[in-house]
Amino acid sequence: MTQPGSTPSRPRRGAGCLQSLVVLAVILGLAYGASKVFGDKDSSSKASSSPSSASDGKGGSWEVGDCGGPDPENKPDGYRAFDCDDKAATFKALEIKSASIMPNAIQCPAGTDLIIQVSRVFGSGDDKKSSGIPTNTVCGRNLSDDHPGDAGAGGGQLVKGDCITSTAKEIACAEAGSDAFKVLDLVEEKEECPAATTEPMQLMMAMGRPYNVICGGKV
Repeated sequence: MTQPGSTPSRPRRGAGCLQSLVVLAVILGLAYGASKVFGDKDSSSKASSSPSSASDGKGGSWEVGDCGGPDPENKPDGYRAFDCDDKAATFKALEIKSASIMPNAIQCPAGTDLIIQVSRVFGSGDDKKSSGIPTNTVCGRNLSDDHPGDAGAGGGQLVKGDCITSTAKEIACAEAGSDAFKVLDLVEEKEECPAATTEPMQLMMAMGRPYNVICGGKV
């Protein structure tokens, strides 16, 4: 729940030690702050807000279906590309999106367990962690059976089918109490919410976010 030369090859080809690609990862579990009675909360559950860098090691661009995993040379939040049959691979790319300097502008599909921002750097060295040109964003899904990004699971980006508290914090639907709501839609204006909406939650302004209102209905 983690942004954003010559044409590179695909990342799973070859296992050389090129250091031309930096992968920045943010494991998502985001809940968005809301105005009105929801206060100014901007909390995050199971989230890392300080992404670290890691050398991809293969000097390539990402494609849907490519796999990756934690980079042992850039702990704790660095990721790199791996062959999908490599035991070090922990996620597969569901979708590839353009890079963005605004985290809220990246909206990955349902089922995304983590978001990885890829940047291209030139040369190598310790400055890899703080420099680079954003190139694209990888929406990844875990290869394991642990999928916090699934609708209702309590993690990942907020999507239809998730559950939230009365303060707009995402929670697992299985743990939802009587004051919880289910996300029926995510829209720009309250008037766009479906008829079953009982609690339209107006969010605080966030640059790049594709919606401003959470349409909440009783669980």
